[in-house]
Amino acid sequence: MKRFFVFIISVCFIAGFSFAGAQEAPKESAAIQEPKYIATPNEYKVGIEDVLDISVLQPEKLTTMVTVSPDGSIVFPYIGNVNVKGLVLVEIQNQIQARLADGYMKYPVVSVSLKESRSKKFFVYGEVMKPGTYYLEDKTTVLKAISMVGGFTKYGSSSRVKVLRPKKDDAGYESIKVNIKAVMDGATDADILLMPEDMVVVSEGVF
Repeated sequence: MKRFFVFIISVCFIAGFSFAGAQEAPKESAAIQEPKYIATPNEYKVGIEDVLDISVLQPEKLTTMVTVSPDGSIVFPYIGNVNVKGLVLVEIQNQIQARLADGYMKYPVVSVSLKESRSKKFFVYGEVMKPGTYYLEDKTTVLKAISMVGGFTKYGSSSRVKVLRPKKDDAGYESIKVNIKAVMDGATDADILLMPEDMVVVSEGVF
């Protein structure tokens, strides 16, 4: 009989300990936070004058188009100013979603897309039909840039094209030769992606 009571007490003690542990579990899980989004180097970072399309898909439909102001922010219904300069689209989406969920909407789902890239520009000079300043779209190559400006003039040489790229840690430019004739003949590796503030210069051909 004595052993029977000891056994019962032991079972109750183990059960009580397990129950207490189960009660503590939610506290541990509640402390776990969603990891911060880490942008990749190739993701587009929003800048001043960029135009964004922002939609709330649920619980209520809301769509707006906004332009990033000179201070790097946008204004969104309910939550007011949102700083977006230097952020990628997913980071902006997460920020708006979190702020809406903080007392304005229950379980909001937000979508953010880039409508127009106006913060990043490139320049085209020389023997092209429409030289000037252009907005840098995603994956704009030298060949695409030349097509955007209407192509070469009758004096322009497809084998005498260069990109002047601002140096990162110094004044001046790095000069990169691009043989567009070779690109058009199939050597696609000879083409390069443009970066903000690049200058495409097309020189006259040698006759």
